[in-house]
Amino acid sequence: MQQTALKVLKSGQNVFLTGSAGTGKTYVLNEYVLYLKSRKIIPTIVAPTGIAASHLNGQTIHSCFSLGLKDSVDEHFISLLLDKKKLQTRFKKLKILIIDEISMVSPNIFTAMDKILQAFKENDKPFGGIQVILSGDFFQLPPISQSNDSKRFSWQSPSWKELDLQTCYLEKKFRQDDNQLIFVLDEIRSGQISQQTYDILNQRHQKELGIEFTPTKLYTHNLDVDRINNNELNKLSTGAVTYSYESEGAKTNIEKLFKSALVQEELTLKKDAVVMFIKNNPEKYYINGTTGVVIDFSKDEKQLPIVKLSNGYIIKVEYEDWVIENDKGKVSAKISQIPLKLAWAITIHKSQGMTLDAAQIDLSKTFEVGQGYVALSRIKNIEGLKLMGFNEKALSVDPLILSIDPRIKQASKKAYDKIESYDERQLELINLAYIEKLGGLIDQKAIAKEKEVLDKEPQIEEKIANHIKTKNLVQSSDTLEILAKNAGFSVSTIMKHLSLIKEEEPRFDISKYMPNLSVINKVKKVVNEIEDANNEEDFTEDGKIKLKPIFVKLNEEISYNDIKMVLI
Repeated sequence: MQQTALKVLKSGQNVFLTGSAGTGKTYVLNEYVLYLKSRKIIPTIVAPTGIAASHLNGQTIHSCFSLGLKDSVDEHFISLLLDKKKLQTRFKKLKILIIDEISMVSPNIFTAMDKILQAFKENDKPFGGIQVILSGDFFQLPPISQSNDSKRFSWQSPSWKELDLQTCYLEKKFRQDDNQLIFVLDEIRSGQISQQTYDILNQRHQKELGIEFTPTKLYTHNLDVDRINNNELNKLSTGAVTYSYESEGAKTNIEKLFKSALVQEELTLKKDAVVMFIKNNPEKYYINGTTGVVIDFSKDEKQLPIVKLSNGYIIKVEYEDWVIENDKGKVSAKISQIPLKLAWAITIHKSQGMTLDAAQIDLSKTFEVGQGYVALSRIKNIEGLKLMGFNEKALSVDPLILSIDPRIKQASKKAYDKIESYDERQLELINLAYIEKLGGLIDQKAIAKEKEVLDKEPQIEEKIANHIKTKNLVQSSDTLEILAKNAGFSVSTIMKHLSLIKEEEPRFDISKYMPNLSVINKVKKVVNEIEDANNEEDFTEDGKIKLKPIFVKLNEEISYNDIKMVLI
């Protein structure tokens, strides 16, 4: 059960959290993250794809570990990483690592993370001796492999065995709410498909869905996805705007970028087009996989798309850069393009981790084990399925996974017996000792206070509404204090809003709030000096300069607010 898995996680052991689709793996992880944050411990959360990472507000493995386009590392590459101040700060603070959608992580990538952390932590224990939590279901899609290597799963990496993982196999399903769908999914997992499963699926063949919205279309091949998306675009009678990419660097590197990203050489959009973002930019409230609809285009010569996101937020989409850096961190190739693709249809691979109310699924060209299972487990109810077709491979799963599944369940039973052998007081002491070891809060009053703060944190939609509200009041507010009063926020919060506004619209005029030129020049001079000195303690984990060293270097004569304004 979920609560037992949480007990194991809180004890500080390395954990493999698994279970069939819809059993609440993400829920358990979120509960554990909340437990840690209320004790002032921030875990690092990563996943193999942007969409998967977004479910837990994490980042991609490649981004966090600075892997670029690499899927393995050697000593030379690790020594180059060790020279990066930003990574030194990041990994020094890293105490707990959560890796989601582990089924999509290759053994090479898994080993690379292990080696990198051992190097940065100067500790030859697995992953540098930190707590590692792996979450996922190996019945779902395996990593995309470019090689013929027979080892394709992360559990085939030597690093997996060395972690001495406690296995938590969740059993109760929460996503699917009808017995027919659960029956079909359980049969696929067993590797033994009865006539009853075929009968259930045949009843959904070309079945029209009684819904008011267009269901998401899931297909196995990019070719079909592109064809459907282009057909849907052609149906729109609105005017088309086409965006072409710009690039610089060697041709071979440019080709590498196009292969590794979903970026398109030419992108054509129309008003009412359904789109998906293909780049991470959390500051602008979208990540790889965020969906939306084009509602207009900017009136300037660029004619940039204005997109209403699925969370209701409206943004103007600017060009983004995709880059390759060489070993010295210099950009050796760059592509600039609008970070969107059409999304009436998406591939099953892209859908992993999503929950859909309804879907139109075509499994007639299934080519990979697990594709059918992933596609069917996206929906909550069999009534939300329109099945366009399926082939013999559609309901198959990897024989290797079938053979190890009983062993995973056995390991889970062992972990269950072990954790349940402790009484409540013993567990409490184990949990307390672990939090103390990490340097977290153990005082119950302080924890309760921290929980209150976390509970009050606005959701992303509220944050969005707030900074847009501030933006709309800038013209009528002559000073920061007046702006803060009119908007109903503190000056400190207003600063954060202005920072967001300037990131989204660099030309937005906030000069009325700037200090005088002499102050600006003094701050800039000190910022340059701090950047040149490059002392680790002067920078935050994400590489931004802290305010205090600037304040101190200016002899505490210039206010924090003035410093913030210059930085903005």
